[in-house]
Amino acid sequence: MTLKGKHIGFGLTGSHCTYSAVLPEMKKLVDAGAKVTPFVTHVVKTTDTKFGDSADWLAQIKQITNEEIVDTIVKAEPFGPKTPLDCMVIAPLTGNSASKLANALTDSPVLMAAKATLRNLKPVVLGISTNDALGLNGMNIMKLMATKNIYFIPYGQDDPFKKPNSLVARMSSLQDTIEAALKGKQVQPVLVERYKDS
Repeated sequence: MTLKGKHIGFGLTGSHCTYSAVLPEMKKLVDAGAKVTPFVTHVVKTTDTKFGDSADWLAQIKQITNEEIVDTIVKAEPFGPKTPLDCMVIAPLTGNSASKLANALTDSPVLMAAKATLRNLKPVVLGISTNDALGLNGMNIMKLMATKNIYFIPYGQDDPFKKPNSLVARMSSLQDTIEAALKGKQVQPVLVERYKDS
């Protein structure tokens, strides 16, 4: 399947250590001919960390997509019936945002876009990055895995000995996951030995 002409929403939440793995995958979607509209949470928009300043990340996102960044819930709302997306990606998806999505809480532009996409019966692709995936957040992730029109980028433990509850998506599988999701299929295998990737 080609992504040429597809309109893909791309949401980023506050797993700052994962942006360097995510942005190259965003560029691959653009290079494949997709229109990519970026969505960010308040944390992404305003928080500087040891992994980089928010302004620098936002500048890179805008340069890659050549689209305005959707950074408020009001700006995200039209991406329901008025400007439907073919697919909504959230990568990285933190445990915090996964918990909210699983429990129908919509308090960010990213989650609003996901809700609107599900309402339109279109796929939502999730790339998790959370230290609590095999802890209390495990039930939320499994709830999302069992939800219609939600698909996961293959994921696994990134550091099973130092961070045994942590799961991170294999972001290099993002495009394959989207292409499968657009056909109504979950790319397989979904559980991978992520810590061996490096």
